Amino acid sequence: MALRAPAATTVRWSMMCLGIPALVVEIETPTTCWVDVGGARRKVNTSVLDDAAGRRVAPGDWVLVHVGFALARLDPDEARSTLDMLESMEAVYTTELDALAGSESAGG
Repeated sequence: MALRAPAATTVRWSMMCLGIPALVVEIETPTTCWVDVGGARRKVNTSVLDDAAGRRVAPGDWVLVHVGFALARLDPDEARSTLDMLESMEAVYTTELDALAGSESAGG
């Protein structure tokens, strides 16, 4: 039985969008609110979160925001943990870029 090399594959890279924890600071309409994301205020749509019992988001709630929509409610501990993780990822990335900028290229 002859072994065959696997067929060539194409690797495609795609961007991944993240949901970002945000604190609800003001209700504008029944389906929109203003949130604080790292000190920046953004208007988001909350209609995805309305439930059959009529529970709507309120100031002080944490929500997961993606492309202008609040997609999920978060408890404060989960929100803080996610924000801490995102902040640590930026620190690692910045440190890596600084190290790369300070190193000599292999090509001389």
